[in-house]
Formats: sequence, C-alpha cells, structure tokens
Amino acid sequence: MTGTGRKNIIMKKDRRSRHLNYIGCALVLLLLMGASACKKNIDVGTVDPNSLDRVIADNFNLSIFNAVLKYSRQDKMLQEKGPFTVLVPSDDAFSSIYPNAAGVGLADKSVLARIARYHIVDGRFELSKLPFRFNQELPSRGGKLYVTRWVKGTDTVLTINGARVLAKNVAGSNGLIQVMNRVLTPYVHEKLGNALAAEPDITLFYQAVLSAGMLETINGTGPYTILAPNNTAMQALGYATVAQVSNTDPEVLKRLVSYHIIRDRRFVYDYILGSGGDVVIKQNMLDDNSISVNLIADSSQPGGFSGITVKGPGNTSPIQLSKQDILTGNGVLHIIDGVLRTGF
Repeated sequence: MTGTGRKNIIMKKDRRSRHLNYIGCALVLLLLMGASACKKNIDVGTVDPNSLDRVIADNFNLSIFNAVLKYSRQDKMLQEKGPFTVLVPSDDAFSSIYPNAAGVGLADKSVLARIARYHIVDGRFELSKLPFRFNQELPSRGGKLYVTRWVKGTDTVLTINGARVLAKNVAGSNGLIQVMNRVLTPYVHEKLGNALAAEPDITLFYQAVLSAGMLETINGTGPYTILAPNNTAMQALGYATVAQVSNTDPEVLKRLVSYHIIRDRRFVYDYILGSGGDVVIKQNMLDDNSISVNLIADSSQPGGFSGITVKGPGNTSPIQLSKQDILTGNGVLHIIDGVLRTGF
C-alpha cells in the first residue's frame, strides 16, 4: 500500500474516532441533563402541601398567625419532619394586638419570634386525650404552658393558660393544630415577686409585700396566685405613698398581703370551669380566710360566663379585675381595682 493510501485510511479512522467522541459527549451531556431534570422533579416533589405551615397559610381565619410565623421566620420550622403541635390564635384573638396581617410586618421581629415559639410544642399532643385535670404542665419551645381538660355541662372544655381551645386536633402531615381564642403571652418572669415589681400600677402593694417580709414566700416553689390591688385601691385604703407603706407595722401589712394570695395556680377560666353550676364560689386564701369569686354572665352566650369579680366579707361591692392571667414560672398574677377586706 502506498503512503497516500495509508494516509487516507488513517484520516478516515480519525474522522470516525472524532465522530464517536462527539456521540459519546452528547450522550454524557444528555445523561447529565436528565439527571438534573430528575433532581429538579424530586425537589419539587418534596414540597409537602399538607405540612403545618401550609395548613395554617391556607386557612383565612389564621392569617395573622401565619404572618407572625413568616415575619419571625419560624414557618420554616413547621416544614420539618416534627411532629409538632401548634397552638394557633384565631384572627379574632389577635384583634387587640395586630388588627390585620399587614400590621404584623411593623412589629419587632424578636417579639414575633418569642410569640411564635411559645405557641409551638414539640410532639403530637391530642389535647382531648389528656386526663381530666387542671393546669397540666406542657413545655413549648418558648416556655411552660398549662393545659386544663374538664367537663362543663355536656361539653368537654380545653383551656391553655386559661384561654379556650376553639378547634382541636386539626391534622397536618407533620403534626396537629389547636385553634385558640386568645394569644398566649410568653411569660418573662420566673418569680411572682419580679412580676409584681415590673407592673407600674401596683407599686404600693409591692412595697407592702416587701415591708411585710413576704417576698421570699411568693418567690417560693408555689404555685401561688396573687390578686394585687392597684395603686388607686391602696390609696383609697389610706396608703398614699411608698414611704407611708414602708412605715406601717409589718404585721398589719402581712395580714393584708396574705389575704390577697391563693395557694394554687388559678386562671380566670379555671373558676368558670370548676363552678359546678354555682355563680358564687368560695376561695380560701393564704391566711385561711376566704373570699367570694362571682362569675360574670356572658350576654352573648346564654348560660355562659365571661369572667369573674372578687369580694371579701368586708367589701360593699364586687372588685373588678383590671388585668388578668399574667403567668410566671411559679404562679399567676391578677391586678384588681379594690382591696379585699376580711370584715374584722
């Protein structure tokens, strides 16, 4: 074979080799593109339309809590495997805090995160299967919660920190939703004494606690509930200033303070649930005297009650609660607009 012939054969082989290389590269490229497409399909497929964050987002009556989750970036948590139990306040429950979802965007993001985390519990809790007991402790991601399950008439009622559960055990793929009639406020004080000191409207009563030597008691294990008279109420009793309270006989102040403390954790709704049909309930106090707790009829709900007033034997009229259900680590604080009197 001449040199020219051999050269033609070699050139043909080179062309055939290059052609095969082109085909091989094309096949590899197609395989890579196919793998990429498959990966994209898998990624799309992992978006779970039934995860808790989606269930909340799809419910128009839960739009404000949905905004709280998004602005605080806690919604991503509810896409995880979980399981979780989410306590979701209805939009009506948020009305006094954020009137609409747009208003949430103006709030402090750290405050929103604290609210969101306090309403998220690790685990799947069917609250309707809890024992029939008052204030069973349940830990959330933002602190302790207290759940009551009780029979009231023909209904089984659930409350959390004294707030009603409106709809229970709404299922998502990674947990449950419990719809609430009130926003649960994360507690910031482990001790009742710190909660008293933080409230500007009860400085005179707080001084009475200090001067009576009762701070150690209310900061104990407890739990305790305190009905703290506001400054106006203390002034009406004759205690015009902090200095005047400080100069009062400690034993006199101890009797006053002890008559405003209950040896138990008592939210307002606990009295409504535990009334057994009575509209007036006797409550024993730390000094072993008692007060009357009067249920307030709910005009929008025949046979229902919306709150309570309190009264000692020496009071001529019922005392209103101006602030209620302030939760602490060792009890509950309510602020009242009168001083309870024993009558002797």
